[in-house]
Amino acid sequence: MKWSVRQLKAARGEPISIDEVISLEELKEAHPEIRDVTPFHVKGKGEYARSLIIFSLHIKGTLVLPCARTLADVHYPIDLHVTEKFYPKDERLAHVDEDDEDLHYYEGDIIDLLPAIRERVLLEIPMQVYASREVLERAPTSGEGWKIVTEEEKRDQIDPRLADLAKFFEKE
Repeated sequence: MKWSVRQLKAARGEPISIDEVISLEELKEAHPEIRDVTPFHVKGKGEYARSLIIFSLHIKGTLVLPCARTLADVHYPIDLHVTEKFYPKDERLAHVDEDDEDLHYYEGDIIDLLPAIRERVLLEIPMQVYASREVLERAPTSGEGWKIVTEEEKRDQIDPRLADLAKFFEKE
């Protein structure tokens, strides 16, 4: 996913079409929760406008993450529409907003889109994902030293450390 600045300038204002399938397997090393990554389809366009290079992309793929309750595999789809802007590092920013989060600086003649795509996908990973209802229903509700307790059961349950104290206040 590398593009030459000369190639983008040569298009003379006409957008360059992007339609590629890329592998983001390195995401498994970057984020410990990711179990598997399908190939991602990147479609969009890139254009050169007054030293600013703008890529409008549609990024689509799937990550396999662990369920927060059962640790079963959950296929989490990623479907993003993003705009990434690249600006030469050595030029003054006269017509560009420096606080723009989508702005990246480049040096030389090559722009690599892969780090920006990786960053966007990593930002989309939720804190927790849950498996489908069928998987959750098949999951065990208790085990050695643990069990799933509802809020109602938890409210009615007396802490064993305070059980003797409860007897102290009982009225006869």
